[in-house]
Amino acid sequence: MGWHGYYDSYCYLPLYIFCGDQLLCARLRAANQDAAAGAVDEVSRIVTQVRVRWPNTPIVLRADSGVPTDRSSSVGWDSGFCREELMGWCEANKVDYLFGLARNQRLSKIIGAQMHQARVLHQTTGKAARVFTGFAYITRNSWSRARRVVAKAEYLDKGENPRFVVTSLTPDKWPDQDLYEKFYCARGEMENRIKEQMHLFADRLSTDEMKGNQLRLYFSALAYTLIEALRRLGLKGTEWVQAQVDTIRLKLFKIGAIVKISVRRVLLQLSSAYPWKNIFAHAFQALRC
Repeated sequence: MGWHGYYDSYCYLPLYIFCGDQLLCARLRAANQDAAAGAVDEVSRIVTQVRVRWPNTPIVLRADSGVPTDRSSSVGWDSGFCREELMGWCEANKVDYLFGLARNQRLSKIIGAQMHQARVLHQTTGKAARVFTGFAYITRNSWSRARRVVAKAEYLDKGENPRFVVTSLTPDKWPDQDLYEKFYCARGEMENRIKEQMHLFADRLSTDEMKGNQLRLYFSALAYTLIEALRRLGLKGTEWVQAQVDTIRLKLFKIGAIVKISVRRVLLQLSSAYPWKNIFAHAFQALRC
């Protein structure tokens, strides 16, 4: 456990890695370290295993820490995984990447013309205006090479809202606007997966040892994996095929029943007024061996 400035408290900083709905990594870390700590080790482990089974499958790593650098607003999002070590590893191992990049004065100056254009559009239409552009960029000290950066010059009612991403993906496959809006912004779905971990009590890390809390995080991750399998296999074809974990837990699991055990069978008696009995029966039949 360590002190985290944004949360203004002692806490942990878990590292989650997902592929769609599939949870690949749940690593507990102290909060008083870099947001990308341990990322290279975990990504290397996962990529190695994936390539044993699917050697020709393209892999793209998309990451963003999702922690604002300013506690009073959502302005200034921290580019927690935009690190030379991680980007260099991806380039050396033929893994594409797309990471959020923190704004700075140099980047803001580069997109000055696009920001002016967005401001004019906003003043003309009265609506949020976005102008996208891409360029080669290298930091003064931390990066070993120039990389492709895509900028969103956005002007809102509250003023300028520029955002930046850095990527190894080429413009011919992913034009600037599509890269940002269709690929990068889709990372928000992974945030929903992390929220589902909280619904399975991943935040209950109250023991005094890291290994004990890591075990609790594993239990939460295992519970998610089982419920995701239920959602994918048992609830296929029902209205709950995309239901949140908490919905399934509270409406399908947490129900009253009378259990009767005999020599030959176990009988569950549910209330005839149970509103989701058809979905329960569907899942039961789909999973029954």
